[in-house]
This record gives sequence, structure tokens and C-alpha cells, in this order.
Amino acid sequence: MPTVASADGTTIAYEATGSGPAVVLVDGACCFRAGGPMRPLAAVLQDHFTVYCYDRRGRGESTDTLPYAPAREVEDLLAVIGAAGGEASVYTMSSGGAIGLAAAAASAAVRALAVYEPPFVGPTPGYSAELVELLAEGRRGDAVARFQKQVGMPPGAIAAFRASPGFAVLEGIAPTLAYDDAVLQPGHVRPEVAAAIEVPTTIIAGGASPAFLVDAARSTAGAIPVARFEVLEGQTHDVDPAVLAPLLVKLLS
Repeated sequence: MPTVASADGTTIAYEATGSGPAVVLVDGACCFRAGGPMRPLAAVLQDHFTVYCYDRRGRGESTDTLPYAPAREVEDLLAVIGAAGGEASVYTMSSGGAIGLAAAAASAAVRALAVYEPPFVGPTPGYSAELVELLAEGRRGDAVARFQKQVGMPPGAIAAFRASPGFAVLEGIAPTLAYDDAVLQPGHVRPEVAAAIEVPTTIIAGGASPAFLVDAARSTAGAIPVARFEVLEGQTHDVDPAVLAPLLVKLLS
């Protein structure tokens, strides 16, 4: 397993598959290489790109360094791009979109960017405060359940998942839920970030996703002068890699 050191010394674990131009994939909340959508997506992209998947800090086989700041995650992504040769296209999912956007604004190392359903849905002070309190009290399971409620999972499904073996994995990375909440603040793409992005950027939504996610993606694209907006008909937030891949090949090649 290769690793790279981020600017603050955090060890970021990654893997590379395929051949061709470099593309780095950035996960959203509760996801990491061994538990999320990026390995399946890499498998269908590897005939076109050298695809880099990495564990965001505090997840999987990456370490963590406190205090946390969203800028550290931008540094992590740029460190992986450095390991990929110093330049790469980037695909991001959900809250990982905020990291990709900030990296594209900060560095010419990002040569193209695709963002799937960044959940910029406005400030969430009640959720943010509850999450911080639960994590401070060491109630990691409750913090995960609070996140699941926030994203619309029904109470019965939350209860069933809490009783499953996989829930312990999410409890282990529960502190990173606060990281995802932080990168999404103040609830929209920051104007200074939007204005600084100069690379080809596409914001994507699933046509079958909830209206609030589609609206958030459309608004994000509208705030970025160079961005375009795409809809993948029939797709939800749990986008099918086989449907997504042809669009990414077109956008990131």
C-alpha cells in the first residue's frame, strides 16, 4: 500500500489502478477505499485513466492530525496529486465536492474537475451543534445515527443498520463526520472559491435524486463562472458507476 505525507505530516494511504492520464477520486461522508463507491468506479475507469483512490484523513489506513481544518483536506488531495505526477483531473462525490472545488481554486495541479451532487443545502446549525456535542461525549454511534437522520434515512432503517456488523466500521470513523460538516460550511460554495476556479468544471446531479440535491448542484454550477451543469437521468445520489463512467471519460480525458 503506497502512502504520501500531507503538508502537516498526516499519512495518506492511496492505491492506483489502470493506465493513462491521472484521475483522483474523492469520497464523501462515511466512505473510504474499502467501504464506498470509489473502488467500483475505478474498476470501470481504469481502461481510460490511471485512477487514484485514497482514504481521507481519519479514515481507513490514513492517519489524522489535530486540530482539523478544511484546508488540511485540500493539502491531502494535492499531496495525492503530487504522488500521481503533479497534475490530475479530479472527480468528487457529495461532501468531497467541497474539497475538490477548493483544490481547483487553490492549485493548477487540478486540470479538470467533476463534482457529483455537492450537498450545499444551506447552514445546518442544529445538526452541527448536535454532532459536535455527541462526538465530544464519545457517543460515536449516536453521531452516525444523527448523520443518517440528517441525510434522510428512515428511523427503522437507522435502527436496523445500528444492529448490523457494518455499523462498527462507521463508528470508527465517526469523528470525520464533523470534518464533512466543516468543509460544507457556510452551506454554499464560497464566492472567493467560485471566482478562483479556472479549470473545466462540471457539476452533476442525478435526475432521480431528491429535488434539494438537484437544486444544490444546479446552484453550485451557477455560482462558478466556468462551470457547466449536467443531469444523469434516472440516477440517484447512489449513482451507478457504469452510467457515470462514460460521462467522466468525456469530461476528464
